[in-house]
Amino acid sequence: MVSFGKKLKGRQIQEWQGYYINYKLMKRKLKQYANQSQAVVPDRRFVLKDFSRMLDHQIETIVLFLLEQQGALASRISELNEQKDSLQEVPDISKIDELREVYQAVGRDLLKLLYFVEINAIGLRKILKKFDKRFGYKFTDYYVKTRANHPYSQLQQVFKHVGLGAVVGAISRNLADLQDRQGSYLSIYDQPALPLQDPVVDSMQAAVDRLSHSTNFLNFLAQHALIMQEELPAPVEEGVDDQRYHFMSLLLNLANTFLYMVNTYIIVPTADDYSMSLGAAATVCGIVIGAMAVAQIFSSVYFSAWSNRSYFRPLIFSSIVLFIGNVMYALAYDLNSIPVLLIGRLFCGFGSARAVNRRYISDCVPLKYRMQASAGFVSASALGMACGPAVAGLLQTNFKIYKITVNKETLPGWLMAIAWLIYLVWLWFSFKEPVRDTEIKNVPQESKAEPDSLEKGIVEPLLLKSPENQQDEDEQEGDESEEAPEDSHKPANSIVAAYRLLTPSVKVQLLIYFMLKYAMEILLSESSVITTYYFSWSTGHVAVFLACLGLTVLPVNLVVGSYITNMFEDRQILLASEIMVCVGILMSFNVIIPYSVPQYVCSGLLLFVSAEVLEGVNLSLLSRVMSSRLSRGTYNGGLLSTEAGTIARVIADATITLAGYLGESMLLNITLLPSLFICIVSILATFWTYNSLY
Repeated sequence: MVSFGKKLKGRQIQEWQGYYINYKLMKRKLKQYANQSQAVVPDRRFVLKDFSRMLDHQIETIVLFLLEQQGALASRISELNEQKDSLQEVPDISKIDELREVYQAVGRDLLKLLYFVEINAIGLRKILKKFDKRFGYKFTDYYVKTRANHPYSQLQQVFKHVGLGAVVGAISRNLADLQDRQGSYLSIYDQPALPLQDPVVDSMQAAVDRLSHSTNFLNFLAQHALIMQEELPAPVEEGVDDQRYHFMSLLLNLANTFLYMVNTYIIVPTADDYSMSLGAAATVCGIVIGAMAVAQIFSSVYFSAWSNRSYFRPLIFSSIVLFIGNVMYALAYDLNSIPVLLIGRLFCGFGSARAVNRRYISDCVPLKYRMQASAGFVSASALGMACGPAVAGLLQTNFKIYKITVNKETLPGWLMAIAWLIYLVWLWFSFKEPVRDTEIKNVPQESKAEPDSLEKGIVEPLLLKSPENQQDEDEQEGDESEEAPEDSHKPANSIVAAYRLLTPSVKVQLLIYFMLKYAMEILLSESSVITTYYFSWSTGHVAVFLACLGLTVLPVNLVVGSYITNMFEDRQILLASEIMVCVGILMSFNVIIPYSVPQYVCSGLLLFVSAEVLEGVNLSLLSRVMSSRLSRGTYNGGLLSTEAGTIARVIADATITLAGYLGESMLLNITLLPSLFICIVSILATFWTYNSLY
């Protein structure tokens, strides 16, 4: 495994070598500053000014060459347009085909230029991050802010690829005009959704999409799912994706996600009544709800490992186990058995295939669809979370079929058992097992000298990841002449190895994730007991309240992803959200005045919405600062975050049950105290982390 500098050089087009960022030269300059600082304290202003001047020169070289190439492409397109106009007067099929091939050749040259921008963008991001790390300056913030918005900014050409979009549009439009559209005279502007079946256009659009990976709603939701991506994919990645991708299989994965979330929350409004029906205290609902999370701690690991070999078999196993678990949950009423009830919920937790769902999207969905698929994963989870309590509120019935009781406590179990049985049949006939890596290796590869090989190159845009990202890569980079250890980029092979890859900032992000999941679980799981004790709410009222909370997820993410993240830095939103969660917890305490419905609803809504904002921003940051070695393998970043959230839920549900022994009158305040403590600790940890980094 060679160093990043050599890897960067290996990606360069030979005839353009003099116009790429000189990463090696700038790294030597950093070493020179570092050596000087050992002898004498350097003038900070001189270092900043000197290195800024060097970067300005590098970027100017890149941009002037980029403009020159854009002009050459524009001239070629202009000449081709004249030929196309003459062909429209006297159509000639053979000449039209030749002209289409020439347009495609221009498109391939444009692809080379797009990857030229990407490679330079990554080199710039790397050297900026290395400067900040070595000297502790906020140089990246200073440099980007002073250059990006300046009227004479050349950095805009790298950030926004100004002008390249117009060239892409010109080639796409002209190829669309030349394509046989069965007599239609509409252009791509009249019918933008009409697909253009041309691989060159698809490749150009994919490259532009990667360069345009700015903060928006879909990207925000995709990062919310924490589906990790590698910075440098394998050369056959796009070919692999095409062989693995199957839309119906993706839909089945999203359906599994939706049903599992419905299964998790459908019992919440009635869990306390069910516990009392079996002769237990209402607060035993904490154990009943949390049993599923306990099992999920273990199921996440074995499902993650199983997904290394198959996706179909884990999903089949998941559906069968969930069917059995829900049947046991429903039968516990007639058996009058708390153990059967708990075992049923444990079975449901052992069927949690969310690790497989995440892994399928990460490994088998093409890069051009991955963001939408990741957003679909989050949307399916949010919809399931809202539908679970809402459905429970509708199941107000009571009758018997032979000796089997069907009422509001057992019907959620029977309904989910039927749903999983239907899903199992659908899965069996419709799922397509993706092509495995061993099969993909046998696919013939094109020569590396072909321009198309560039398409499989570096895909991460400048500043897509935060300055502290990929710390492990930089620590292993060393001199250009040195080689990194062979296992420096291998995935972690155990939980301990994965934990060792976590930087302090990542640990803080996981702590925040733990805190918000704990606070949300306390709010949701004890809602039925609290509202019954203080307000005498019925199951229907609790179901409506929980469903309304769940329905806020997507609108909140829409506002945050589309607007707030464009107005403030992520760390500012993170800290503000933590503070608002803390305020929501404080408002929830029953201290002096009589506890009222407005206080409970407003404090619960503030807590839940703030936690949702915090979760989105936190996972967005986490997906950017986590080591690239945690983007694959069994013990990946998604598994670590899932385990952190699941453990938080388990502890929260156990807290509710234990606090119940002190009486329902003390339940609210006792369960809120740990939430408040963990929230304050996470706020202090956030302050400490960002003060040390910035």
